[in-house]
Amino acid sequence: MATISQKIFSRASGSPKMVEPGEIVEASVDYAMSHDGTSVLAIKAFQEMGSEKVWDPSKVVIPFDHIVPANNETAATLQKEVRSWIREQGITNFFDCGSGVCHQVFPEQGFVLPGFLVVGADSHSCTYGALGAFGTGLGATDMAEVYSCGRLWFKVPETLAVRISGRLSPIVSAKDMALMVIKTLGADGATYKAVEYIGPVIESLSISGRMTLCNLGVEMGAKAAIVPPDEKTDAWLLGRARQRYTPVRSDPDSYDHEYEFDVTDLEPQVAVPFRVDNVRPVSELEGLEIDQVFIGTCTNGRLEDLAEAARLMQGKEVKVRTLVIPASRQVLQEALQKGIIETLVKAGAMIAPPGCGPCLGAHMGVLGEGEVCLSTSNRNFPGRMGKGGKVYLASPATAAASALQGCITMPGAWG
Repeated sequence: MATISQKIFSRASGSPKMVEPGEIVEASVDYAMSHDGTSVLAIKAFQEMGSEKVWDPSKVVIPFDHIVPANNETAATLQKEVRSWIREQGITNFFDCGSGVCHQVFPEQGFVLPGFLVVGADSHSCTYGALGAFGTGLGATDMAEVYSCGRLWFKVPETLAVRISGRLSPIVSAKDMALMVIKTLGADGATYKAVEYIGPVIESLSISGRMTLCNLGVEMGAKAAIVPPDEKTDAWLLGRARQRYTPVRSDPDSYDHEYEFDVTDLEPQVAVPFRVDNVRPVSELEGLEIDQVFIGTCTNGRLEDLAEAARLMQGKEVKVRTLVIPASRQVLQEALQKGIIETLVKAGAMIAPPGCGPCLGAHMGVLGEGEVCLSTSNRNFPGRMGKGGKVYLASPATAAASALQGCITMPGAWG
């Protein structure tokens, strides 16, 4: 009996037998990613190690997303140096400014496949588990080792299954479910475990919804978050997949722990500053005034997220500054074709180039002292979007409804 994680690490390490949780293995990585921010550190470590060439230029993926376009001369110079290194290494999988957020671009471009071991120099690389892969974040030094030899030591994690059933309200989304789970397990409740989402509600989710769910896995300490691959996975990858893949699934009763949730009575949720596990229902926060709404990021900047916001804003006007950033150029193009961007602009929203923007407090939407933002992002730590601001986390529906009222608002009739 083995889990998805065990099967992936057994294959990646070349083990003649099934590896067990807690076992240390040296595993080959299928694809590795770093963005404009972490590439700077990874390249420095790579060079300090004495490495000259990456192990396989076709397996290295570098999107620019964190500070794009560059917001000052320092950022521009660092990005120029990374581009130079990319050319020297012969790396062709480079996605420059405007391509989108790394955690959207990496899967969208067909590098993340079921059964694969994929790593990223960013903590939210757990997003990739939405496609049945083992995706996890690495530090810059570890990424330098991967870039050098394509292998790294891993401890095989235990798997914690989260089974979700019940009837989901139309105004409740994957973001709300993720916050519900994080509230219950706590910020360290899944430390160095693989969280596997299972059950009928999970099976009903789109790939975008699954990506939202897995993206937030690290906010409860998870090493990876995974949704078992199915026919939706195959359909989404049709025409995208860079190579053939072999899906793996967990055997029955192979989980180390299991939690069960019924979402029938779940209402939209909000994570209150300054912890992602400090979660309360929207009904307890209604009327709380906000200064800004931000819809986007690797958590909720996909097409269905923008479409939901546009649906609620159709024919209306926002009361606070509202920033919308599509997760990728592809999302932006589709949103333009479907009239979603036009609807959002008519409602008074600002549209920024695909990328991370204000999520990390870099530029485009940084908060002033004492300002409050309702964001669809994944973190609300002190100083996250500016030294003196406060960030509340919610779904695109809650964010859109709140933008229209100027305060935290329930998105539609409850019940």
